[in-house]
Amino acid sequence: MTMRSGRLSVGIIGAGPVGSVLGQALASAGHRVVGVATTSPENIERAQSLLPDVAILPVPELLAEADLVLLAIPAAELAQIVRGLADAALWRAGQLVAHTAGEFGYSVLSPATALGAIPLAIHPAMRFTGTSIDLARIRESYFAVAAPNVALPIAQALVIEMGAEPIVIEEADRASYFEAISVASGFSALIVNQAIGLLAQAGVANPHSVIAPVIRSSVEQALAEGHRPLDPDELAGEL
Repeated sequence: MTMRSGRLSVGIIGAGPVGSVLGQALASAGHRVVGVATTSPENIERAQSLLPDVAILPVPELLAEADLVLLAIPAAELAQIVRGLADAALWRAGQLVAHTAGEFGYSVLSPATALGAIPLAIHPAMRFTGTSIDLARIRESYFAVAAPNVALPIAQALVIEMGAEPIVIEEADRASYFEAISVASGFSALIVNQAIGLLAQAGVANPHSVIAPVIRSSVEQALAEGHRPLDPDELAGEL
């Protein structure tokens, strides 16, 4: 490994918006992305755009070269893939293995840990476009990190190098954390979409521009006020 020099060889499994952008952020921090493992033509094109000259490698070859393996894959596939690579004895002792799934802490990586790998959970609390625009958004975002105590500083350092702020989320609190992020992300998009549609239905020109200041001011006020229990009667009145 090259950890002593502070620079890692990075392999990315999955080149969707999250994997490609985080790979670009790690490369900008001075780490060396040695390869991407993906079979999707769309993901290959994205990887070649954001990570030019980075090879598309089969998973065994990528794991053999990488000090840090970034698993940027759907959460539903994570446990099975980690177990399958462990059964094939592809994880190495001392190798850093990080996943980006919000649902899980580092315990989902236990099959790799059993072979001596160092598990890290790094979840970016933001929505990705899969373009370089995300690099600027990373600098305004928080990443939820989890790892064994001895490895937690590594996870925090990687997030800081990418330009974000790390927050530690314990294994027992992961479900509450992910529910909060999912509610904020999913419902915000749904409500904005509905509001734009209603304005368009009312014949309002440029409904996006009209609704934007309303949404921004409402969100800013809610953030300033912080959490307060919802009053069912108050909610019914607003509806």
